[in-house]
Amino acid sequence: MSDAQSNRVKPGTEPASHFDAVIVGAGFSGLYMLHRLRRLGLSVRVYEAGGDLGGTWYWNRYPGARCDIDSMNYSYSFSHELEQEWKWTERYATQPEILSYLNHVADRFELRQDIQFETRVTATVFDEATNRWAVQTDGGAHVSARFVIMATGCLSATKVPDFKGLDTFQGTRLHTSRWPHEGVDFTGQRVGVIGTGSSGIQVIPIIAEQASHLFVFQRTPTFSVPARNAPLDPAYESRMKETYAEYRRKARETRAGVIMEVNPKSALEVSPEERERAYQARWEVGGTSFLATFSDVMANRDANETAAEFVRSRIRATVRDPAVAEALCPRDYPLGTKRICVDTHYYETFNRDNVTLVDVRASPIEELTPTGIRTRSAEYALDCIVFATGFDAFTGALFNIDIQGRANASLKRKWADGPRSYLGLSIAGFPNLFTITGPGSPSVFGNAIVSIEQHVEWISDCITYLREHRLECIEATAQAEDEWVSHVKEVAGRTLYPLANSWYIGANIPGKPRVLLPYAGGVGAYRKKCEAIAAQGYEGFTLTRAGEAFSTPPPLPSSRIPSQR
Repeated sequence: MSDAQSNRVKPGTEPASHFDAVIVGAGFSGLYMLHRLRRLGLSVRVYEAGGDLGGTWYWNRYPGARCDIDSMNYSYSFSHELEQEWKWTERYATQPEILSYLNHVADRFELRQDIQFETRVTATVFDEATNRWAVQTDGGAHVSARFVIMATGCLSATKVPDFKGLDTFQGTRLHTSRWPHEGVDFTGQRVGVIGTGSSGIQVIPIIAEQASHLFVFQRTPTFSVPARNAPLDPAYESRMKETYAEYRRKARETRAGVIMEVNPKSALEVSPEERERAYQARWEVGGTSFLATFSDVMANRDANETAAEFVRSRIRATVRDPAVAEALCPRDYPLGTKRICVDTHYYETFNRDNVTLVDVRASPIEELTPTGIRTRSAEYALDCIVFATGFDAFTGALFNIDIQGRANASLKRKWADGPRSYLGLSIAGFPNLFTITGPGSPSVFGNAIVSIEQHVEWISDCITYLREHRLECIEATAQAEDEWVSHVKEVAGRTLYPLANSWYIGANIPGKPRVLLPYAGGVGAYRKKCEAIAAQGYEGFTLTRAGEAFSTPPPLPSSRIPSQR
């Protein structure tokens, strides 16, 4: 253990009970938020459930885990020196390398001293008499803070299906997002993987290389494009570092927070031959820029189908068994409306003699038995079951905390019919509570780090504004919240996203309201809106001074939320 790692707050040793801010989570969001608030001179405590920092990159350490955003983009931009000194080794960084990067950031900026690990926040309640949040942890600590900032991440609350007989299985049970830190050796084992989303697609080829036999239990096939991962080209790295500042500025103005060449043509206005060549060229480059092959792939169902059929043709060309290839071809939702995956030899894995695809849509899993999995038509003897079943996205981590605002209003009850927020940042009735990349913001519809930095900087600038104007509380108005929720819904309706039963709309969680959780209006347009709101003295918010009674403000004369097309 390094000196930096030992210089941390330990559970049960809380030295203070009053802070300017409490941050929940020590991943990319929480670390940068801590850094910004400390620069403002605020007293801050970060609570992190994990044994160390990293957030999703601490927990998701399954074999093959890596980012699907190019590593030169998937990094902080707030420090020129940090940008220049860190060297990525691959086009798509692995989980260990990303975790090393975050540890380097924490060491460089001496962040660990304000982080308490192995500590879950269980409740936070707003006290209207003091305008402070009372925060409680699972270790029994009770502290108060002027501001509470949820840096809990969009994909942090794991989902394990409630299969009959789940606890009767006598072999090893694993979840991709709670992987043992000591690793797992599958040599000689019969392994079942349930789930073929992003985590499953990354872990399946690796397990297949070790296991005596691998059974892949697939309910819904996933569109995946090749990563074409490779060692990072030093010349490319040098060019990027020379122009990083300008590159980052332009990236923030794009739709997805990443600069990629978007073909202005429609997929429907070119000949079949030209369309095939364009798709093939993007396929060879690899990565999610495949979605930008034509301008209307994500906007027009017919155009989308041309791209989807190209991917299906590549699956058929790769997988030797025609029946298996067809089972791997998605057909009941548009390409990209579920998270498109980026893989290394995923489809090739199904050519191995020791890999069997089990279609659980045709023959559903009925129960886990002491020795394996039984479907409607067969039973599979297994030594290990890996759940690659994803997350209760956006809201799950927040609902794991008892969050109560004014008049002890429960966030969980307020969001019973779907999340409601202003900009994905603030919630009416919950003063001085901020959600970094919360529902109603672009977040997972682009480069998450760009959205994280934008939110952290907006929040820290907002707190600076409050201090400079001697204001104590900021809270979204109900009208602004209503208008933003309506706007998010209206923009979603102009996209293809509602056509898929995805975690984007909560369809993977039984009983969860079907609402498009991220904002589909684009990173650049969203940023401009947030900047305009701040420039207008935080329009849509109620700001109060110490000792000033809160009252519901009159309605705004008109809505200035744009219809972004």
